Amino acid sequence: MRADLERLGRWDPARSRERVRASFSTRYTSVLLVDRAFAGCVTVRPDERGGRHLELFYLAPHLQGRGLGTAVLRHLLAEADAAGEPFRLVVLRGSAAQRLYERHGFTVVHEDPVDVHLHRPVGGTGVREAEVRAEVHVGARRLTA
Repeated sequence: MRADLERLGRWDPARSRERVRASFSTRYTSVLLVDRAFAGCVTVRPDERGGRHLELFYLAPHLQGRGLGTAVLRHLLAEADAAGEPFRLVVLRGSAAQRLYERHGFTVVHEDPVDVHLHRPVGGTGVREAEVRAEVHVGARRLTA
């Protein structure tokens, strides 16, 4: 995210730290573990319009590009679909993450000079990517991708 913020001329370490602190909640944040080591975290909160809002999704840089983020996202979307809830999120304009979300059924609903707001209805369709052999722990749940 830092690279995207720098590209947009919006990098501010203090503001970034404050954003993470403000969004962290033991109730809504799950820690991601790979081989019992910290791999990242996700914060999914109830959205005030109904459904769920993916507020924070961090995956350690050395683990990116291996399908782990896709496995976690699929798990989160399956939970939301089972509960009959849509999903919303915001990415930085030009972020590579936007393509990941669009492949999983998210569509752009609003853009401004910095942010792109995305929405995925219940059961939104997405292109299934190649299978990845990995085990990811989300909170107390184990995912095999």
